[in-house]
Amino acid sequence: MATGALQTAGTGLSRAATVAGHRIFLLRGLASSTQKAREDSWLKSLFVRKVDPRKDAHSNLLSKKETSSLYKIQFHNVKPECLETYNKLCEEVLPQIHEEKIYPCTLVGTWNTWYGDQDQAVHLWRYEGGYPALTEVMNKLRQNKEFLAFRKERNNMLLSRKNQLLLEFSFWNEPVPRKGPSIYELRSYQLRPGTMIEWGNNWARAIRFRQENEEAVAGFFSQIGQLYMVHHLWAYKDLQSRDDTRNAAWQKEGWDECVYYTVPLIQEMESRIMIPLKISPLQ
Repeated sequence: MATGALQTAGTGLSRAATVAGHRIFLLRGLASSTQKAREDSWLKSLFVRKVDPRKDAHSNLLSKKETSSLYKIQFHNVKPECLETYNKLCEEVLPQIHEEKIYPCTLVGTWNTWYGDQDQAVHLWRYEGGYPALTEVMNKLRQNKEFLAFRKERNNMLLSRKNQLLLEFSFWNEPVPRKGPSIYELRSYQLRPGTMIEWGNNWARAIRFRQENEEAVAGFFSQIGQLYMVHHLWAYKDLQSRDDTRNAAWQKEGWDECVYYTVPLIQEMESRIMIPLKISPLQ
């Protein structure tokens, strides 16, 4: 009987130990799950971008306050057999609009793409006075028979065309006429929506690394057309000087940080090497 009691007690202790062990295992499992959840949360905090609340549009935060200029960039894809005729036609008509005082606009630059999209013309206009100036120019050109004839003839030479309305970054150089001769690089970036402020904050610090050779011409961001587009315009003596200048930037402390923090903001990017036409103020 005593033996039976001991066996019963032993069985009870064994079961208790088993239950206790199971409880310990469960507690360890819960602790492990909690720790893993904390680690996952910590890792996510490294990679998930925190969105700060904004109290103003990025166009107001990033553009120049001292001017009210609006820019328009045009991309014309020309029929290959018509490019020379197209250029001659532009050289006859565009300077008239640029020089005529009744139009509150100026031609900043006009180019043909050398490397990038072939048989392409790029025109950059400034409208002094913003959207009202743009509207005024458009209304007056609709009454200009010579311009209407030019546009009809020009359109017959095109495969496609598109434009964007742009504002100028406050920290970039003002695009002023250059004597040249230079080649120009237009670097265009499609940013992820919501990252324009972050891009501007980084480039406001980084632009100082690209000023020694006066290669920085202008920087813009889109307002109408393809949105969250950034355009940086650079000037170089030739392709070799471009390569040398860009490589030299990597020797400057802080440039690598700009690249590190801005690359994740980009969805797509494109580079055009362009040659100015004879009428271009940027030579």
